[in-house]
Amino acid sequence: MHFGAVSLHPAAALLACLTAIVVIQFLGWPGLALAFPVVMLTARESLSRWPYLLRRMRWLLMSVWLILAYGTSGDAIFNVAWLPTHEGLWEATLHVARLGLMLGCLAWLFSSLGHQGLLAALHPLARLGITSERLVVRLALVMQNLQTELPKGAWRDMLDGGNAVYGGGPETLQVATVSWRTLDYVTCLAVLGFSCFLIVLG
Repeated sequence: MHFGAVSLHPAAALLACLTAIVVIQFLGWPGLALAFPVVMLTARESLSRWPYLLRRMRWLLMSVWLILAYGTSGDAIFNVAWLPTHEGLWEATLHVARLGLMLGCLAWLFSSLGHQGLLAALHPLARLGITSERLVVRLALVMQNLQTELPKGAWRDMLDGGNAVYGGGPETLQVATVSWRTLDYVTCLAVLGFSCFLIVLG
C-alpha cells in the first residue's frame, strides 16, 4: 500500500492505523486540531470513502452525541431544563470528533490496502506464534459476504434457520506476502513518536 507516495508493508500500515485509533481516544481539541490535517493529507486519496463511512455511522454518532450531551451533569444551556448541559455539549462533540477521525483512519486503511492487503497484514502474526490461518480465512469470508447483495428479507430467513446460503466464499485463498523493510520500521517508530507528542499536547 502507499503512504502518500511511499510504499509500506500492509502490516506496517495496519499497525500505524491501530496506533492512531488508540491515541485518538486520548486527544483533546488541540491534539485533534493537529491530527486532523495530518489524516486529511495522508488519506487524500480515500477522501471519498470517509464521508461514506460517516454516513453509514451517522445514527451511531448521533446516538453517542445525545447520550453524552444529556448524560453529563452540569449547567443546562440557556438555563433551560430540557436542553443538554454545557459540559455535556463539550464532551459529546469532542467524542464524536474523535470517532469521526477514527473513521478517517479506517477509510485510509481500507482504501489503501483493500481486501488482499488486509489479509496480508495479518499474516506476520504467525511469526509471533499466533495461528493466523483461520483468522485470515474467516476475514476473507466476511469480506466476501459483505460484497454480496442479499435479497430483501434474507436476514429473517437466516434468523429463522432457513437452509438458504447467501454469498458463498471462495474455495481457495491466496495471500501474497512481502518482506518488511527498514522504511516500515522507521514509519512505525515515526507514528509512535508523533502519537506520544499528540498525547502530551492533549
